[in-house]
Amino acid sequence: MERTFIIVKPDAVQRGLTGEIISRFEARGLRIIGMKFLQISQSLAEKHYAVHAGKPFFAGLVSYITSSPVVVIAFEGTNAVAAARKAIGATKPQEAEAGTIRGDFALEIGRNLVHGSDSVENGQIEVANFFSEDELKSGWSRNTDPWIFE
Repeated sequence: MERTFIIVKPDAVQRGLTGEIISRFEARGLRIIGMKFLQISQSLAEKHYAVHAGKPFFAGLVSYITSSPVVVIAFEGTNAVAAARKAIGATKPQEAEAGTIRGDFALEIGRNLVHGSDSVENGQIEVANFFSEDELKSGWSRNTDPWIFE
């Protein structure tokens, strides 16, 4: 099973959209294998956004993601990264399709509600940055799994 990593960002938590966002991924068929409600530290935020270090918007990203609690979630499922990104919608909310999280609830790129891994490799890295292996409950089964996975 493929893993992906999701952050329900500060704007979504503050707006009371956490449950709605999580339910979108579960309805899609993705299985939660780890979840935490936390305040991201400066150092963890810098590590998470390291690919953007040196860019003009880096400090703003770090400041924003550390500004309020978030929910971090590790999901698994068939093609989990692509499935999650499809549910999230385009980075720019005005380009996101209706029916996606951003298309339904976001207006601005700086307040686009959710982060999702952009590749299988980054999904593995991001899950490992926020969860130890003993915090993950991979491979458990739901009664609905035969109706979701072939």
